[in-house]
Amino acid sequence: MAASPRFAPLLALLAAAPCAAQSLPIYHSLNPAAESRSGLYFQPLVAPAAGWRFQVGVDYASMLEFGLRTSVADTSYMLDAEVLRLNLSATHDLGARSFLVAELPLGGAYPGVLDGFLDWYHGVFGIYYPERDARRHNDFGYRYQFPDGRTVRFRARGAALGDARIGLGLRHGTRAQSVLSLTLPTSTAGAGFRRGQPSLSLLNTFRVPLAPRLVYEGSMNLGYTPRDGHLRAIQQRLFFLGTSGARWRTVGSLWSFANLYLHSPYYEGAVARQLDRWDLTIDFGWVIRGRSGREFRFGLSEDLWPSGPAIDANFRLGYSW
Repeated sequence: MAASPRFAPLLALLAAAPCAAQSLPIYHSLNPAAESRSGLYFQPLVAPAAGWRFQVGVDYASMLEFGLRTSVADTSYMLDAEVLRLNLSATHDLGARSFLVAELPLGGAYPGVLDGFLDWYHGVFGIYYPERDARRHNDFGYRYQFPDGRTVRFRARGAALGDARIGLGLRHGTRAQSVLSLTLPTSTAGAGFRRGQPSLSLLNTFRVPLAPRLVYEGSMNLGYTPRDGHLRAIQQRLFFLGTSGARWRTVGSLWSFANLYLHSPYYEGAVARQLDRWDLTIDFGWVIRGRSGREFRFGLSEDLWPSGPAIDANFRLGYSW
């Protein structure tokens, strides 16, 4: 029996050709103090494929950063929050070498529920965060105090739209690409969570197959964001991001991955080292790849330099088709 015409688009989607693999997942910082400054992120290599390709990613992170002068009462900077982001992304070839990328993030920042669990989790691995001893569990705080005593406070945010992104990519053969990426000031999240200005980035990604089951992928990226908002006096405008990672076919359709993420300081002259230092993060996890090319990803990103702006723990899920 012939299929009803109303189901034709659905059947076409289910019968679509396998999508091209992504070596490593897209990665953005989830720290609002960082993401509200830089438009840089890790853009995986986009292999040629017919039609639109889509990804959805869910990140939920907990973070606690203190910039202490002499005591908890004398705090120059504090960020105590849990942040949720739903990131929708798409790519589409414009020709044999050129392609389009687009992203739209949504999310919010909350007091959270994970503080007790993270105390236990970090304790299992012998990781000690003294900052957590000075704060109540699941209590939101986000503020910065200038040397002259002026204090800027940011409120928790419910569901909000983030800065949309569009980009034009160019492949350099089969193992390298460049993407000129522009973020637009579409965020409805308010002060402390949005850039408030367009940002421009040049993202360069390269891939090296090391073995039949092992692929290396790295990137070198430069970005510019004009100053904006309450903290403009201490904001950086030029940024650098380098990444280095690999994806290994562990067994069957299961792949393991890890990616090091090193971002230049987001601020300068701040009286808090968490703002003035480099961001060093590791993003790692596993990918289950179906025969159709669709992928389900789950993983975690962790702070490798606790005195910097990387977040304590970020739990990640993703799906691509």
